[in-house]
Amino acid sequence: MILVTKLNNSQFAVNPDLIERITSDPDTTLAMVDGVRFIVREPLDEVIDLITDYRARVLAAAYQQNPALLAAAKGE
Repeated sequence: MILVTKLNNSQFAVNPDLIERITSDPDTTLAMVDGVRFIVREPLDEVIDLITDYRARVLAAAYQQNPALLAAAKGE
C-alpha cells in the first residue's frame, strides 16, 4: 500500500496494483480499475516514485524470505 493525501489533508492508503491510470491536469488524479477516482495532493512524479518504492520493497521482502529467488533471478 502507498500513502497519499486527499485535498483536505487526510491521508489514506491505496493499493498501487489497482491503479489503472494517473493524470495531472492540474490536480493529480488516481483512476482505479473499478472506476473510482481519487484526487491527491502529491504530484504525479511523486506518486510514481511511491509506487516504485513499494514494488522494490515487495521484491526485497520476497528475496529476503526466499534467497533462492534471488539466485534464480541472477541466473545462478
